[in-house]
Amino acid sequence: MNEPIVDILIPTYKPGQEFEELLLGLLRQTYPVRQILIVNTDESRWNPKFERLVPNLCVEHIDQRNFDHGGTRKAMAASSDADLLMFMTQDAIPANAELVEKLVMQFSLPQVKAAYARQLPKKGCSVLEAYTRSFNYPRESDIKDCGDLPQLGLKTFFCSNVCAMYDRKVYEELGGFVSRTIFNEDMIYAAGLIEAGYSIAYAAEAMVYHSHNYGCIAQMKRNFDLGVSQAQYPDIFRKYPSEGEGIRMVKQTAAHVWEIRRPWLLVPLFFQSGFKYLGYQLGKHYRVLPRGIILRCTSNKTWWRFRKKRKKKGYSSSAG
Repeated sequence: MNEPIVDILIPTYKPGQEFEELLLGLLRQTYPVRQILIVNTDESRWNPKFERLVPNLCVEHIDQRNFDHGGTRKAMAASSDADLLMFMTQDAIPANAELVEKLVMQFSLPQVKAAYARQLPKKGCSVLEAYTRSFNYPRESDIKDCGDLPQLGLKTFFCSNVCAMYDRKVYEELGGFVSRTIFNEDMIYAAGLIEAGYSIAYAAEAMVYHSHNYGCIAQMKRNFDLGVSQAQYPDIFRKYPSEGEGIRMVKQTAAHVWEIRRPWLLVPLFFQSGFKYLGYQLGKHYRVLPRGIILRCTSNKTWWRFRKKRKKKGYSSSAG
């Protein structure tokens, strides 16, 4: 039996040194990658050296007003006929040469139609953020299906396009990513995958370095967008609310900083958690907020400014 063909798809915006490290990491992979497809926002900030660095790299440039977390990735997937589609973000750096190989291995199980990698904290990552990585991406691999919903709830659908791989045929059968969302396109698709009777593999052996030391305002804005995405797809998220999982993470993080004898970290944990919750609740109720408040709360102002003017073709979104 022939090995599955893999394409890697990465949307980029002002890619820099981390993106170069990502590309170098992909060049060292033990599993062959047919091509690396890039959709880059803002051609003026693209460095042509990336194309010289990687021979199988293909680049398409779009205007910032046409970028959508779901719609852009949906169009990227439509441009590939690979057996497996591997999505990454520009700041996810392969931890070793087996990243692609370890993800491909998950699809040897017939019920697995999506797999995502473990995220490790980068050098200089804060203690709180490092623990968040370990909470969401533990050392043990797992396979999730609809039987886990009573226990895991919404976390059954957890799948991150920071580094995730999908079976293209099933992806197309299920309609792929939604055409319009400010955030969370991976989890929205994963919900449909689980509800269709398939499984999602968490491959702890497939690892990337990915973390952010966000401040309180940045945390609030990110969670505002998360809340918006959940409000736009209530059929998924009202059935399985996520607040309980957030509370559990805060409690375990607090226990961790106490255990490592850094109780002063409880102060930033308290403020960060409060700002996250505030942003999330504002996002869930964005429809009653004035436009000015929305633009102050979101981390993606362009998405809101052009959401009614986006083209219906190309890499834009057409959903309402």
